[in-house]
Amino acid sequence: MLFDDFEPKDTIASVLVPVAVPVAYTYKVPSGKSVVPGTIVRVPLGTREVIGAVWDGEPDAAINPTKLKSISHVYDATPPLDKDLRRFVDWVAGWTLGAPGMVVRMVLRSEEALEPEAPVPGVRRIEGAEPERMTPARRRVLETMEDGFAWTKSGLAHAAGVSTSVIDGLVQQEVLEIVSMPAAPPPPRPQIDYAKKDLTPAQQAAAEALSKSFDKGAAVTLIDGVTGSGKTEVYFEAIAEALRRDRQALVLLPEIALTEQFLRRFEQRFGVYPAEWHSEITPKNRARVWRGVASGDVRVVIGARSSLFLPFKELGLIIVDEEHDAAFKQDDRVPYSARDMAVVRGHISRFPVVLASATPSIESRVNAEQGRYGLVELPDRASGAALPDLSAIDMRLDGPEQGRWLAPGLVGAIKETYANGDQALLFLNRRGYAPLTLCRTCGHRFQCPHCSTWLVEHRFQKKLVCHHCGHNERVPESCPSCQSTNTLVACGPGVERIAEEVSDLFPQARTLVLSSDLPGGPERLKREMKVVDDGGDDIIIGTQLVAKGHNFPKLMLVGVVDADLGLAHGDPRAAEKTFQLLAQVTGRAGRVTGGGKGFLQTYSAEHPVIKALLSNDKHAFYQAEIEARRAAGLPPFGRLAAVVISGPDKNFAEGFARQLARVAPPDQAVTLLGPAEAALAMVRGRYRFRLLAIAPKQYDLQSFIRGWLSNGPKPTKGLRVQIDIDPQHFL
Repeated sequence: MLFDDFEPKDTIASVLVPVAVPVAYTYKVPSGKSVVPGTIVRVPLGTREVIGAVWDGEPDAAINPTKLKSISHVYDATPPLDKDLRRFVDWVAGWTLGAPGMVVRMVLRSEEALEPEAPVPGVRRIEGAEPERMTPARRRVLETMEDGFAWTKSGLAHAAGVSTSVIDGLVQQEVLEIVSMPAAPPPPRPQIDYAKKDLTPAQQAAAEALSKSFDKGAAVTLIDGVTGSGKTEVYFEAIAEALRRDRQALVLLPEIALTEQFLRRFEQRFGVYPAEWHSEITPKNRARVWRGVASGDVRVVIGARSSLFLPFKELGLIIVDEEHDAAFKQDDRVPYSARDMAVVRGHISRFPVVLASATPSIESRVNAEQGRYGLVELPDRASGAALPDLSAIDMRLDGPEQGRWLAPGLVGAIKETYANGDQALLFLNRRGYAPLTLCRTCGHRFQCPHCSTWLVEHRFQKKLVCHHCGHNERVPESCPSCQSTNTLVACGPGVERIAEEVSDLFPQARTLVLSSDLPGGPERLKREMKVVDDGGDDIIIGTQLVAKGHNFPKLMLVGVVDADLGLAHGDPRAAEKTFQLLAQVTGRAGRVTGGGKGFLQTYSAEHPVIKALLSNDKHAFYQAEIEARRAAGLPPFGRLAAVVISGPDKNFAEGFARQLARVAPPDQAVTLLGPAEAALAMVRGRYRFRLLAIAPKQYDLQSFIRGWLSNGPKPTKGLRVQIDIDPQHFL
């Protein structure tokens, strides 16, 4: 709220700034300017200026007006943040116990977007003007400009096949004139009925259910469909319905690598590409998308979790694809779950939210069973193809020979697949060549100096790399501990090591490694995915990137190299995550024609997760896991909150954690565990200790923690206390 104070000329306003403070600051509004809640402004903060937003609530009128700083700039050309978005920011801050300023920071990430895009300089033909001397290059330029339109210098030079110096020469001779061209035009709108696909009866029923949800306000629908069941085509119809109602739509994807294939499918359905929002797009494109979303010119956005905080003008639908994926949880600054916050944003603005997955999270599945969410099931593949036939390879009985990592049974299946001209995928969720390098003479292990983890060998790059802080070093010629030469040995396999073995076994096959650390970054990854999609590779070796949402028509075989990898952690969600990951990756096989096969290399063939996968009994696994959660009082039947203390001094951090635990309010409803050293005891040079609070589902855990921390010791000497409500990771 704003009001006049002291003198008629003095107007003050509350401004939320992007810093970790619990309240908004009070500023004077410059004379001749007016602001309302949501107005975006630039204000002085200490020795710098920051972008903030005028916020709801009374400014502090008790402050001496002579001591108030004034707003430096008001972004009049940018629409104010609407009431629903401001409520959403406050809700996220309250739920995560984060500072509202750090949440609004995620809204105001693109400062370049706050001003209209500057005109682009161009050139235009002066009617009747001719050059002093006509050359072939000049003639090509003038012939290209016969349409009378203005061109950018670079665009004209490229179209005419000349250098920009030719353009400059024509300008100097006053044959061409410099003009200002308008910024990029608004993107074309998706065409609702551009290429509507024929749906199966099950898909059509699901699409109709989603269309009806628009009349129910804040309805949440879970699409639980097997891999290849056509979930994307179904929610495309929900997007079409949103566009038909003149509303914007947002599709959240867990990985940037998914966007290329998704964009092509969207273009085939709606005739245009949607807008993209993720960390890899250029600042200029980010600014255009932000402005387009705020003005309503951009109708559909495909984005990572951060796109949830874009200032949509008319948002009317959110789709969370692969809703179970842990990538939707942000762990730094403001730890929030994009899936859960999408539901909240839909609730605040009264529009439908769609969650889609072949392996839904336990939380979503329980909410659907209890009637909080609508449930749409797609039990069969859209192509009519059968689900892949899965087999376990017991490595204790049928493992490979020493020095190899692929069991003979899996190698034989790859040979058969390759001979048939089909693709095979080998999955191992480990980047690099080997997870550990040691000296066989003295036992020295190469560890990151900043983190409690081993350095991973990347043999292709000849580096040892930490995957937590990015530290890397060259592989040494000798052991740094005993100086022995030729004694370093790589222990365990990564995708590079599997690729090396595949090259030895199948020298004629076209092999490809797909990993997030692929040289060339996301753009190269997208190109490689396109090659795989077109059948250009025979054997693909990949990490979890290949387990999410991809449709490879020629893929007939999936081999999981280490199916037990995710089961050995002290994570209460370990079984659920492993089941989801393995079901997703094996589900890539035979999606179009059927006849797909999957092999799980395991040392625990009797494990319930492995048995559930082999029996293809997803519902039995979910029911068993749900009952286990219920008995233990774990989410979704209880609440968890992690308190992570980190600092540069181990003893001081541990002492603070113990002191904090001692002052916890006594409450029989809350069980407090710890403090204990984190599984990753040190990350980026900071020592970490964890406390875990467990409470019943209806208990107000945020209020408990808020009161606890307010009465506890204050962090000093570089200590940091981070609260993680509903933690997804326990490292």
